Amino acid sequence: MLRLSKMTDYGTVVLAHMARNPQAVHAAADVAQATHVKLPTVSKLLKLMTKGGLLASQRGSHGGYVFARLPAEISAADIIDAIEGGMGITECSGNHSQCDIEAHCHVGTAWQRIDLAIRDALKSVSLEQLAQPNTLVPPQVRIGRNPSRVIPIKLES
Repeated sequence: MLRLSKMTDYGTVVLAHMARNPQAVHAAADVAQATHVKLPTVSKLLKLMTKGGLLASQRGSHGGYVFARLPAEISAADIIDAIEGGMGITECSGNHSQCDIEAHCHVGTAWQRIDLAIRDALKSVSLEQLAQPNTLVPPQVRIGRNPSRVIPIKLES
């Protein structure tokens, strides 16, 4: 099963909360209280997302975190990259492959295609949509180059 880390899950919750009021300056303590994610975790996530270019920090008595880009311009892939440092479904589909058998592997190209399809799906969902899940249309995955081979993805509630 493909699974993102708990930090990415929490990061999405934190950003979705903030995206409901995107012009506000968000204090870590307020975000932690509203999302029920512990303050040390929220602080770590906010720093990671600032380093990843999703947020900007403001110092001072009215300081906190603001969006560096609009929530509509931040994709699920951007969130994963900021928190996880990128992702790859297999070793050879990542940017810095260290697979010992990559030169002799006959399935690596197929996994790389699958990885690209997943990444494209993640890029197609914005933080703005994540913050308002009722606006999401169930995604579909196209298999291969044949446009008629489309599989709808069932969303669980």
